[in-house]
Amino acid sequence: MESNAQTIEQWSRLERVFSFSVSDARKLITCFHEEMKRGLAGQASSLKMIPCYVSRPTGLEKGSYLALDLGGTNLRALAVELDGRGGANISAVSRFVIPEPVMHGSGEALFDFLADGVLLFLEKHGYNLRQNHDLAFTFSFPVEQSAINVGILLNWTKGFTAFGVEGKDVVALLREALVRKNIKNISVTALANDTTGTLMTKSYDDASCDMGVILGTGTNACYSENLHRIPKYSVSDDSEREMVVNLEWGNFDKVEMNGYDQELDRATRNAGLQRMEKMVSGMYLGELARLVILDMIDNGCLLQKKYRYIFEREYSVTTELLSQAAGGEDFLAGFGLENATDHDREAAVRISHIISRRAARIAGTAIAAVVTWMDAGFERHHTVAVDGSLFEKFPGFRTNILHILQELLGDSAEKIALCPAADGSGIGAAIVAAVASGRSGS
Repeated sequence: MESNAQTIEQWSRLERVFSFSVSDARKLITCFHEEMKRGLAGQASSLKMIPCYVSRPTGLEKGSYLALDLGGTNLRALAVELDGRGGANISAVSRFVIPEPVMHGSGEALFDFLADGVLLFLEKHGYNLRQNHDLAFTFSFPVEQSAINVGILLNWTKGFTAFGVEGKDVVALLREALVRKNIKNISVTALANDTTGTLMTKSYDDASCDMGVILGTGTNACYSENLHRIPKYSVSDDSEREMVVNLEWGNFDKVEMNGYDQELDRATRNAGLQRMEKMVSGMYLGELARLVILDMIDNGCLLQKKYRYIFEREYSVTTELLSQAAGGEDFLAGFGLENATDHDREAAVRISHIISRRAARIAGTAIAAVVTWMDAGFERHHTVAVDGSLFEKFPGFRTNILHILQELLGDSAEKIALCPAADGSGIGAAIVAAVASGRSGS
């Protein structure tokens, strides 16, 4: 191990390279606003600013709606009841594991699997196959929407590679699969993603909710925008004054990377893209920690060098393990290092705090950027609906977000409430369908 003075210097260096000061945050907000403006105008920007063709609910929407949720390796079909008083509940649900060959085969096979899931759900829960039902399709992948029920897949993520889907309208592909399966009573009326759904879920019972955020395996946000501030969208209906906009903020690229970030980025399949996601989301925080651990071992500040091999496999340190370390659990014991010293265990906890603190401060700054874009003078209260395991379960993550908001905004931070909003991909999608069904021409 290095001398005490050298060890202190290594820790000071690590704290410096992962620091995210208020000055850094203010610079990020300025750049964020510039990218938002460019994205809304249809100019080149790392923020896509995708119009979602839906406005927030009034809370009066009522009825039974079906939703189909594809956001990862599991498929859900569910029924949601809206009571017209801001209340919503799931009345029926079926879950299906998507086989690997389906994820990587033809697009037709994938959408046939989705249609089969719809049929099995209808049969299991006793639905009349002759009675018509509206269905919202939650498709949590990057799409370019041109209507509430039209969305072109830009590129697959989350391990999907099904061919013949990228560049196609996923709603049309689902409708074609339903026809192939002779399912004639389902009308796919709305397309949503988990981020939009998170906003819709909370805003159904809280009119001040105007932003939705995902802080989990991935990260993204959406917010309610004045139509006249979206130059790339031509306003044809004066009755609609706002629209939800999907930022796809994981791709924001004006946040400065350190050497560990750059090393992680170079090893990914999408090097140079999703820069903010790689610094904030649960998919990558554990890997950042692994790279730091290797460096600290090499510098004699953590463990004996004979244990280096344990941490050489990519993504062997998960964000879940990092979360356990942040909560004071013996993180190293999970790697067979039960005999690690107290110094080593404390070092692992410190690494988890350093990495997660920066992630939370960046996320909090991005939230501040969007809220100040909507309401620079804080003339009203803003509820921000948040879903995801980082926000809900990672020790200290939410607190660190609140700290940077306070540092940036002072007393105005009290006008921002961060509220959990679970199951945006289910309940939220049904609310999107309800709002869409109340609009002519949807």
